[in-house]
Amino acid sequence: MRLDMRELTSDTLGVLETAALLRELTAGLIAVDDFDAALAELVRITADAVPGVAWCGFTALLAGEPAGVAASDPRLAELDDLGHGGESPAMNAIRRREMTIAADLTTEDRWPAWTESARRLGVRGVISAPVDVDEQAIGSINLYADRAALLGTRQQLTAMLLAEHAGLLLAAVRDRARRAERAGERDGALLGENVVGQAVGVIMTQRGCPAPEALHVLRSAASSLDIPLREVAERLVTTVSRPRES
Repeated sequence: MRLDMRELTSDTLGVLETAALLRELTAGLIAVDDFDAALAELVRITADAVPGVAWCGFTALLAGEPAGVAASDPRLAELDDLGHGGESPAMNAIRRREMTIAADLTTEDRWPAWTESARRLGVRGVISAPVDVDEQAIGSINLYADRAALLGTRQQLTAMLLAEHAGLLLAAVRDRARRAERAGERDGALLGENVVGQAVGVIMTQRGCPAPEALHVLRSAASSLDIPLREVAERLVTTVSRPRES
């Protein structure tokens, strides 16, 4: 499909820009299994992609407790943390479960201490949108402007869609992290078993590879032969243990 660029309106461009943002976020987070790394990528991409937004931050809570922040510019990280207690746009969005908007911080009086810090850092407008990740993790994505009245309807709609999409992506990140942790625990248990540990040691010696890679080789062999992992390990250990014929 080809678009006639002469007929594009600002609304159409906004839709295309938002679609491009969501696609870039998906590509950037699809394989990440570290929550902090995912947040860092999220704020970086967002700050670069949303017109009118100079910086982006994320405030995260886990089981109701502070769980870190991410900021596209480290100078502004203090605006996303909980150093101001519950008096900030991010915490307002999280508590109320609704988007919080302050288009002009020069006239804002809802969060005096936070607003003073924001002004000092050059922030003149903010949108904070709540992000539901999973049963344990929630947060707020915070969009900052360096001039008043830049964060209008277009940016508000983008923030709403961004928060929904980010919640899904971050939930997937946390799920991958949990699965990787469980896999690591299973691998540790398997390596602790005598015959599997011996077989892994044989493969490490033969291939000069680390234990995780050797265990992967053992698993691949078990899958190809359609037999249990321990049986493959026993066969390998038995084979290398046989005295060679002279």
